[in-house]
Amino acid sequence: QVHVVESGGGLVQAGGSLRLSCAASGSFFSINAMGWYRQAPGKQRELVAVITSAGSTNYANSVKGRFTISRDDAKNTAYLEMISLKPEDTAVYYCNTDVRPSSWQAAVRYWGQGTQVTVSS
Repeated sequence: QVHVVESGGGLVQAGGSLRLSCAASGSFFSINAMGWYRQAPGKQRELVAVITSAGSTNYANSVKGRFTISRDDAKNTAYLEMISLKPEDTAVYYCNTDVRPSSWQAAVRYWGQGTQVTVSS
């Protein structure tokens, strides 16, 4: 069983910053991509940023230049550094990890429960 836990959300004023963490735990062979998504009230869940096992990154246009995704494979943890936050960044932020149970099995995607980020104007 794999558990994914996000942390670091909270309330911040516009222009402020937050750092989210996503930790994967359990028994598995390796982690492929790790990603951050967000869902605002009344809206669909959208991709924020993703990082591959090789370190390649991809960002939503709305966060480019403000958000940075990174990972520490020794800790099975991904991070999302967010600066210059805007009220429209308010959402529940979810992390997912593509985990390979063993070297001969394909990756399985696991999701965390989410962490609330609220940006006040």
